[in-house]
This record gives sequence, structure tokens and C-alpha cells, in this order.
Amino acid sequence: MKHLKKTRKFHREAGQRKALLKALITALIINGKIKTTEAKAKELRPRIEKMVTKAKVKDINAIRLIRRTLAESVTKKLFDEVAVKYAERDGGYTRVIKLGQRRSDGSKMAQIEFV
Repeated sequence: MKHLKKTRKFHREAGQRKALLKALITALIINGKIKTTEAKAKELRPRIEKMVTKAKVKDINAIRLIRRTLAESVTKKLFDEVAVKYAERDGGYTRVIKLGQRRSDGSKMAQIEFV
């Protein structure tokens, strides 16, 4: 049974899944918006929003928690640009826009971007 199992597995092992989400988070912070599958965008949204919320605090513990996942340059951009932009906002830093199906395999596509 699949009760209380919230995360999507994407047919990947744990290390591959973690690397995929790390790459998606990095791309979103660097570019501001990315185009990906709808399932990946929905899985990415709560993770990136929690990171932005932690980055708004900007203390040493928050820096260490985020540095566990992201590279130093990406962490710097998250703290210096993204978190400052949403200082007064309580949540809802990203939006997922559905784009329709991909022509090659019919996967549902979406664009995730910072508001």
C-alpha cells in the first residue's frame, strides 16, 4: 500500500533522485525559471520554497543547512538576491504554469518560476 508516501520516485534510486532535485534547484536559482515535467515541478516547489524561507533568516545555521545541498555560488545567490527579494513575503515564492504535452513522448510539461 502507498499510504503516507508523499515523495515521487521518478523511477530512480535515492542518490539519482537527490542529484536530480539538486540540479533542478540549482537551475531554478540561477535562471529564475525552468521548463521541466509537471511531476518534477510539483516535487521541486516545496523544496525550493523551504530553502527560500530558511535563507530569509540569514544566520550561520541557515547557511550551513543550505550549503549541505547547494554549491557555494548558488547559496550566495540564494541569500543575496532571491531571499532579499522575498523578505516581506510569507510564502508562495514560486508558481507552476502547465504547458501541455511534449511532442516526443506525451509527457505533461510545466514551467516553474519565481513570482
